[in-house]
Amino acid sequence: MSRLSITWLGHATFIITTPGGKRIVTDPWLEGNPMCPADRRRIDAADLILLTHGHSDHSGDVVGVARATNAPVVAVHELSIWLQKKGLQNVVGMGVGGTVNVAGLEVSMVPAVHTSSVVENDQILYLGVPTGFVVKMEDGRSFYFAGDTALFGDMRLIGEVHKPEIAFLPIGDHYTMGPDAAARAAALLGVRQVVPMHFGTFPVLTGTPDRLKRLVEPASVDVLVLKPGETAS
Repeated sequence: MSRLSITWLGHATFIITTPGGKRIVTDPWLEGNPMCPADRRRIDAADLILLTHGHSDHSGDVVGVARATNAPVVAVHELSIWLQKKGLQNVVGMGVGGTVNVAGLEVSMVPAVHTSSVVENDQILYLGVPTGFVVKMEDGRSFYFAGDTALFGDMRLIGEVHKPEIAFLPIGDHYTMGPDAAARAAALLGVRQVVPMHFGTFPVLTGTPDRLKRLVEPASVDVLVLKPGETAS
């Protein structure tokens, strides 16, 4: 077993390499992502793609990455149908509350409080409910990838049922939780580490990792702050 490694490509796009060497890509948005380094705007190796919702700043490059890697895409049912209509065949559609085994990993879909849609032909197309994921890795540890969400009380249940040690949480505010709510989320989840995301991409996303750190470090929760393109293990 190797160590878990996490590479941030800006916004909500990560490459998470599990201890068993599986490469998980989350919410791939590369070409239009102002945070993504120019030399990292292509992903050609992946074992699994997790797509939390349909907004273009999360799904913008999912088709391209899926085609380049042939990795299965896990998404909520309606979003999975939309992906198949885009020509993807290796898609796993599921529902909130379910668990699937994909690429040798146990993937559970959990709620998120947000919306999910794309704009096509100047029309808004709704694509089911927004979601988060909990992934149980080969060494028995789990991480929670929240997607875009507000704080909600059932994060406590996610913590009790799935016992994640790491939470990837949005902190930008305006469209998602800000740092104060994310700190409450970390407490409800009972995690040891938070990886902040969905901040700084646009001026409206004003939440900062420094604010989150001040709130959670007294409770001995580590905050892993990455620069776009940086890897931590």
